[in-house]
Amino acid sequence: MSIIDDLASELAKLPGIGRKTALRLTYHLLKQPAEQSRRLAEALTTLTERVQACERCFNLTEGELCAICGDPRRDASLICVVEEASDIGAIERAGEFRGVYHVLGGRLSPLDGVGPEKLHIDDLVNRVASQEVREVILATNPSLEGEATALYVQRQLADRPVTVTRIARGLPVGGDLEYADGVTIAQALAARRSM
Repeated sequence: MSIIDDLASELAKLPGIGRKTALRLTYHLLKQPAEQSRRLAEALTTLTERVQACERCFNLTEGELCAICGDPRRDASLICVVEEASDIGAIERAGEFRGVYHVLGGRLSPLDGVGPEKLHIDDLVNRVASQEVREVILATNPSLEGEATALYVQRQLADRPVTVTRIARGLPVGGDLEYADGVTIAQALAARRSM
């Protein structure tokens, strides 16, 4: 296998990138000045070396705590549970939520081998038990797996003195929070319901 094929194979592993697009990107990079490719390689290296999970919520950060967990103006008694760190940006763009987050790191998917032990559900339960949390908002995607994950989390928190709510419909079934517009997310947060 050639160096070109090696890079194309790695690029094709990225979401939304097929083999043809990966080859097109590879050839595009070869046409660029060598310095531009070096900057891209350095940015990727820096990304993997510096970015880590927040110790509290599992959002992505360069420090021990993410900017949201470290912000004293945020309401720590209100936790919004999301599947992936990328979902936080979508909710933050709506500008309506002033609480904190908890990133599960995925969703339950038995067919893909993702059970509760592979997600940060126990960390959430421990967080609720050790802090004064009044409400947990479940903002998993409105897919079959997202709904199953929300139901599982709700059951894990059932014996805790905390209100568990689910964001309202308004997000398309099968859609991802990452791609929803801010108005839709703001309405979904405002119309959340008890589980």
